[in-house]
Amino acid sequence: MLTADGCRERRRRFWEMCGSQIAADSIQLADPLHLVYLANFYVEPISLGADFGGILELHRDGRAILWHDNRLPKSVEAAHVDERKVVNWYDGQSPGRGPRRLAVTEAAGGGRIHDHPADPFGPMLIRSIAEMRRRKDPDEIALLRQCMRVAEAGFAWSRRNVRPGMTELGVYAGISAACIQAAGHWAIIYGDFAVSPGSERRGGPPTSRTLQPGDMLILDYSVILGQYRGDFTNTLVVGQEPTAEQKRLYELCMAAMSAGEKELKAGASCQGVYDAVRGVFHSAGAADYFPHHAGHGLGLTHPEAPFIVRHSEETLVAGDVVTLEPGLYVNGVGGIRIEHNYLVLDNGFERLSNHEIVLR
Repeated sequence: MLTADGCRERRRRFWEMCGSQIAADSIQLADPLHLVYLANFYVEPISLGADFGGILELHRDGRAILWHDNRLPKSVEAAHVDERKVVNWYDGQSPGRGPRRLAVTEAAGGGRIHDHPADPFGPMLIRSIAEMRRRKDPDEIALLRQCMRVAEAGFAWSRRNVRPGMTELGVYAGISAACIQAAGHWAIIYGDFAVSPGSERRGGPPTSRTLQPGDMLILDYSVILGQYRGDFTNTLVVGQEPTAEQKRLYELCMAAMSAGEKELKAGASCQGVYDAVRGVFHSAGAADYFPHHAGHGLGLTHPEAPFIVRHSEETLVAGDVVTLEPGLYVNGVGGIRIEHNYLVLDNGFERLSNHEIVLR
């Protein structure tokens, strides 16, 4: 989870960045992303409180007060604030105190929610915190590493167990079980668990489709822990040795990833990274089979800035966590996508994901 020191430091930077534009000595925030980032407050999504959140009251002197109702899951107790004010909305013995959506807002004074998009401060606060989130702090990176170690257990399971006759849903169930076992508690695992015969299906959620020998199975998924997530990919050839054409797609994708890695460092343009990846495919006459981005940022959301795409005007900064994910989708051969995650440094990168990218 995020640390108390990390949350305090982010709140300090928040006031440093935004304080001159705020006349009041305190503000109230309710965007779930902001509450995670600034206070480690999150509501476990598989719970009775999944559709409800809290209000974070930030004071210029550094104090942080959290308001939430009494029916939220225990995950909220991990919040790093100076005071938690728990609103007794429903005790299970007497009627609830009006609509749950209003209970916390009214208890907190019924005032402005400053990071709501319709609030005069909302767009400024949302953009400022999004800019802050680009540069990951040590506690964020530690949590992302944990997400990736757990996801790697699912990839290891897939190499040992995927075979003809399984369904995509069966693969998803096996990977999910392996990840949950590695995490030591339940987790959300989402993404692509899909056979790709080529351009008509480049991914998607798992279905009852049965795997056939020679299918190219794209496994591109994330594990969410503490609301953070990695995002990396491997493609398996099911039940037999890859064909020469499938091996060629794999080799081109590996070369494209390597070319992109050579460009990863603070100050590099996202357009330049994209061009390096696509350039490998262009030289091989395969660029038309590469229809999507070459990578993107990730952390609390997926995808998020920066975006490694054509026509990008963004520049990488130290602390960005990004993906590289070249892919090719050729009818009659199959679709392949591979992906690693990286921490951008001043003079290069550190690769954060360690799964094996192999066809078998």
